[in-house]
Amino acid sequence: MFASAVIVTTLLCFCSLHPTFGQDCPSKQEIQGSLKQVQKLLSAHEASYLQSLRNLKKKINLLQSATGKQTTKAINSTCPKLDAPLSGRKLGKSQSVGHEVHFLCDPGYELVGAESRVCQESLTWSGQQPTCRDINECASSPCMNGGTCVDEVNQFSCICAKGWAGVTCQSPVPTFFVTMTNTSAATSPATAAAAAAAGAAAATLPAATTGPFVRPSRCTTVQGTTHCTCEPGYTISGRDSTICTDIDECELFHNGQAGRLCLHACVNTAGGYRCSCPAGYNVTRDGRSCKDIDECATRQNDCTKDQMCINTYGGFQCVRVDCPKIPNATYVKTSPMRCERNPCPVDNKACSQAPNSFSYHYLAVVSNLSAPRVMFRVSALRPIGDTLRFSLLGGRHARRHFTVQRSDRVTGQLMLVSPVQGPVTLEAEVEMSEMERRSQLGRYITKVTMFVSQYEF
Repeated sequence: MFASAVIVTTLLCFCSLHPTFGQDCPSKQEIQGSLKQVQKLLSAHEASYLQSLRNLKKKINLLQSATGKQTTKAINSTCPKLDAPLSGRKLGKSQSVGHEVHFLCDPGYELVGAESRVCQESLTWSGQQPTCRDINECASSPCMNGGTCVDEVNQFSCICAKGWAGVTCQSPVPTFFVTMTNTSAATSPATAAAAAAAGAAAATLPAATTGPFVRPSRCTTVQGTTHCTCEPGYTISGRDSTICTDIDECELFHNGQAGRLCLHACVNTAGGYRCSCPAGYNVTRDGRSCKDIDECATRQNDCTKDQMCINTYGGFQCVRVDCPKIPNATYVKTSPMRCERNPCPVDNKACSQAPNSFSYHYLAVVSNLSAPRVMFRVSALRPIGDTLRFSLLGGRHARRHFTVQRSDRVTGQLMLVSPVQGPVTLEAEVEMSEMERRSQLGRYITKVTMFVSQYEF
């Protein structure tokens, strides 16, 4: 473009200085045509140059805006602090974008709301703050025969009506008495009076006893008929109506249709009985049931600072979550129960195929839990791709007790398929894969550990 302008200008100057060579110079019209072409080229280049300047200015403005946002984000790049729900716990301390926290309720309470919340790019938490609601064990009216139900934490107790006993007031309290008739034909009025006096004396004077399991009876004679009764918890056995022996309530109601007196073990005592519980349990207020001792809440455990205390039925477990060691990939702990993979190099395909994260969860369950039953749910909060796949990892032992089913498009659930007799520890791994046109985008492993107790409380 500039060369053409220079040539035309030089030609004009040459012709003007040497008019004798006019016959070789281009005509005026030809020169004007060349000038117009040069002018058009200059205008086109000028417009292109101006457009390039505008685009460059826009990019500079975008870069400045992005830099300002990153600076603001760097100043405040965390979500607000979340509190644990009342009567519950919060797992996870990180408040950075992309990290999540989990919520658990104390025994006797159920979680209402999201089990986990994620810190979003808008610096707000996903979902709503969950709460822990007391489970009303009296809702099913478990107390029988006019008993009154008292709701307690993780249990209930029954205040039984008169004449009934048992965990749910299902057992009638026995009443014993003996009627003896004086059949002597030679009884005179004086003799009858003497017999009545003797009966009265028997009712007030203690008889010979051999221990706490024997008591004197109380007898009265009316019109030649003697009635003998015993204190509650005793009965007349044999022909001697003056002696009352202890009733073994534990044996009497052990296999009765009304059920056992004690949920765990019955100990016979003089005139009554008491219930006992295994180690790790306390007797409830009704004196017949057993409730678990939370060694983690009461600090009755020996877990170290780098371990987490997990309360189980009848005991506790000290667990330590360590991130897995996988070739070609490294993991960092982002919360007490979660490990996430560090960014992979661009050319490291083996690293990109390793799981994106590992989550660890621990459940305490009673022995012989009915099945099938949902034990745990795995969901994708922000799914990418067009498909989510859920699968159960592990060998035959895991598949003997568990299976994985899909409950909706973004949720899979771990199912217990057969009852388990404790004490035993079971482990299951649920894999959630994000797919896009049958190509894997990411893998997420959830490891669930179940501590099954020895007793069926």
